Amino acid sequence: MIKILVVGYGSIGRIHVDNFLEFKDVRIIVYTKRNDLQALKKKGIKISNSLTECLKENPDVGIIANETSLHVPIAIKLAKEGLDLFLEKPLSNSLKDIEKLRRIVKKKKLITQIGCNLRFHSCMKKIKSLIEQQKIGKIISVQVHNSSYLPDSHLWEDYRKSYAARKDLGGGVILTNAIHEIDYMYWFFKEVKNVLSISGKFSDLEVTAEDYVSSLLKFKNKIIGELHLDYFQRPNFRSCKIRGTKGEIYWNSDNNCVNIYNMKKKKWETKFDTGFSHNLDTYSSYVEELRHFLKCVKNRKETVHSRRSLSLHSAIGSAAIMRVSHIFWAFSRIKQTIYMHFNGTLYLLKQYIYVKKNKRVLKHQFLAQIEPFNPALATYDHRGRH
Repeated sequence: MIKILVVGYGSIGRIHVDNFLEFKDVRIIVYTKRNDLQALKKKGIKISNSLTECLKENPDVGIIANETSLHVPIAIKLAKEGLDLFLEKPLSNSLKDIEKLRRIVKKKKLITQIGCNLRFHSCMKKIKSLIEQQKIGKIISVQVHNSSYLPDSHLWEDYRKSYAARKDLGGGVILTNAIHEIDYMYWFFKEVKNVLSISGKFSDLEVTAEDYVSSLLKFKNKIIGELHLDYFQRPNFRSCKIRGTKGEIYWNSDNNCVNIYNMKKKKWETKFDTGFSHNLDTYSSYVEELRHFLKCVKNRKETVHSRRSLSLHSAIGSAAIMRVSHIFWAFSRIKQTIYMHFNGTLYLLKQYIYVKKNKRVLKHQFLAQIEPFNPALATYDHRGRH
């Protein structure tokens, strides 16, 4: 029997609890400020608004699914108690105390994983396999698109109060959604060298965080990536197109199939069809990531987001912060040129992140100011096609 402490019962916390109910030999404890969860108690789940009371149950692992800005403080408390940690993405909206958490995890030899579930999506796994088999030759570029309408994603609550809409809680389209795309792009193509980005709030949605981002990424292996995300498109649409010297790989959320364009035959061929919708495949990936985590906990093995697995969540957005998808970092110096949109003006900056006396330091060198800024220049076809 493994005791699981779930911190937070919002959208993703609820999904994790529902999935754990289908697991054998688990006991679920939920730490939440909500007081309307009597139905869960009838299922044998202990619910408390006191973290101290929850810890008296001696849980084995912690599933951190509360607001982004509270991830690290809670993770530190649980790590000190020796709990292995599954932290929902993103790790944090700030660099504060991440190094402290890393030291505790290392000292106690804890198993950790970040909730970037697309690594467990069947189509994404197939795409990675096709890349590794060099089915389309040498990779040249990748286009990634993820658009959704924020109010539709939070039908059970006032979207304006959700963490996804609020900058103070660590929300915004970058940390809420783009982190998934950046994570699997890193998984496919490894480390990013340069980033050019535009982001900000451009729609009429009542949010305090950014609702749009468009980025160009150059990977260390010279592959070029195009990334677009927003909060204001209907219907939802997600896609990934990878171009190589011998063809293309294409997937989208409408048909949830992996297709390859055969340049010799001059036609598209379906290489993988799940037979399921993208939504169903996504929910399946939530289950698989939890199974993977618990298996690693049981066997004391590193997870897909281990200490050796670095995933940089690029410095895109008006905050111009280098995003990291999990606890463990290995970089000593990063230099990149970025565009930063702030108060209607587009700035061109050269950004440095480096380690100085065990502290990660962020510096910017001002290069140019470009105005007036026209966000329309940052858009491309909503299907991610030219």
